[in-house]
Amino acid sequence: MGGGRLSGMPRRPYRPAELSGRIFRRSDVLRHGVLTAHQVRSSAWVRLRYDVYADARLLRDHDLACRAALLGLPPDAVVAGPSAAYLLGVRHAAAFHDDVHVITHPKAPMLRQRGVFFHETVLDPDETISVDGRLCTTPLRTAWDLAGWFDVVRAVTVIDGLLGSGLVQPVQLADLARARRGRRGSALARRAFELADGRAQSPPESQLRVRIVLSGLPQPQAQLAVPVRGRILHPDLAWPEYRVAVEYDGEWHDDPDQFHLDRRRLNLLVAERWIVLHVTSRRLRTDLPAVLTELRQALHSRGWRP
Repeated sequence: MGGGRLSGMPRRPYRPAELSGRIFRRSDVLRHGVLTAHQVRSSAWVRLRYDVYADARLLRDHDLACRAALLGLPPDAVVAGPSAAYLLGVRHAAAFHDDVHVITHPKAPMLRQRGVFFHETVLDPDETISVDGRLCTTPLRTAWDLAGWFDVVRAVTVIDGLLGSGLVQPVQLADLARARRGRRGSALARRAFELADGRAQSPPESQLRVRIVLSGLPQPQAQLAVPVRGRILHPDLAWPEYRVAVEYDGEWHDDPDQFHLDRRRLNLLVAERWIVLHVTSRRLRTDLPAVLTELRQALHSRGWRP
């Protein structure tokens, strides 16, 4: 056998420096001779949508999805809703395979794209900002759109993230709902804003809190500071007037000792005559009616009446 390359060995993908870490149109790189059709099909690249490819080493998150979508849209298209929330820093707002939400002017000619959800409306100049060179709605406008476009549980989960990040303040939400009273979507916004709470520690906690209220139970306080034996405890959800608390037990922490520390902390509440109910991620997904029944019984036993 000779010392040349074996015919059965895979060819090393070709990645020119000008495309490293980039998103590009296939038609552009072929026209300019940067890559051949065969080279585009190599493992160096990933196809994101029609005619749009990217360096396969890039993180496949919603940011990448937004960049790919905007490559085929006019420069005045505005990233909005959950996509805007993601770009603003609320990472649980959207994932790689979720639709990219954009706002366009009602009269703007637009080529529809798979994976892009278009909302046609006119934005005020102060309702948009630039985030890493991309035009998106402001945090306050994003909250308004979330409340109008999605069911209240999903909307509040993301609005909680905006509040928790300090991107919007409760008073701003209240002022916006008051200023737009009577406008289309104002009732939905007012309801979502009333339920939002930036103290939630995770999206499932937000979802659980909203579902509790929607079931007719009294609204709990998130992360309430409860002094117990010289310590300050913060149960996930609490009704201090009834001494009832709910703890959401998600996928357990990387620290194996955290579970035991949390249980010890909650035992202090029980010793002070609190009822502490635990809701696991599985029960939140599959057994919520039973969870709500248990909570209703606990509150009822402490004097709550509908």
